[in-house]
Amino acid sequence: MKLVRHWSGSAPKPGLIDASGRLRDLSGHIPDLAGEALGRAGISRLAALDEESLPLVPAEARLAPPVAGTRNFIAVGLNYRDHAQETGMDVPAEPVLFSKAAGALTGPYDDVFIPDGAAQVDWELELAIVIGERVYRADEAEAERAIAGYCICNDVSERHWQMGGTGQWLKGKSAPTFGPLGPWLVTTEELSDVSALAMSLTLNGDLMQKSSTAEMIFPPVFLISYISRFMVLEPGDVVTTGTPAGVGMAHGRYLRPGDVMRLDIDGLGHQRQVVR
Repeated sequence: MKLVRHWSGSAPKPGLIDASGRLRDLSGHIPDLAGEALGRAGISRLAALDEESLPLVPAEARLAPPVAGTRNFIAVGLNYRDHAQETGMDVPAEPVLFSKAAGALTGPYDDVFIPDGAAQVDWELELAIVIGERVYRADEAEAERAIAGYCICNDVSERHWQMGGTGQWLKGKSAPTFGPLGPWLVTTEELSDVSALAMSLTLNGDLMQKSSTAEMIFPPVFLISYISRFMVLEPGDVVTTGTPAGVGMAHGRYLRPGDVMRLDIDGLGHQRQVVR
């Protein structure tokens, strides 16, 4: 399934994309895409619904991040060899972990805002994992069962805040709108193999990043198992898995108002953001 959240009034509602590509509302069946709805039993119940019986949502509806109740927004640094090389850093022997504030999450087509005082705002195309069941100290088989599905993330970053001064990645990654997610959450029963998905990012139509998830150093299931050694992951938590080469820092080019980013990953749709 392709699960989404769409704005209706003052709050997002859950939905899905049907077999014809139309957006349908799920709010008569679940309150949101959070908690138990993201677990294996919850997703099985949603998959058993008659799509044609669900109310249609206007195609122009604004999309929210496709998951709610996110407590932890964990990111993995330097998880593509070519990106480690372009930054002048060593390929890590084990995953490099950091956090983004959950408040950075925003919809896939929402504007990205440059904060006051920011001068080096950068793009990062990434595959993101959404957790569906509580996981702690899991082996890889348990970790795989805990994954609800996958989506696209733009790990927007302010490089001076990330690496200048005291060099704290958290403060460079966490501003509002620095975590576009979506457009939808593709569940694992529809997309079980994410080992070789083509991915690309364009800026104002110019190709900046082109790669494949096959170039990851540490694959998704290993990452979830590894992260769970150190913390509990709960339903709705998001793990974004690193970016390939081609970020602005390597080009000496940072985002400016009016720039347009488009992000694509096979099977996961696309995002588009205008920079403000």
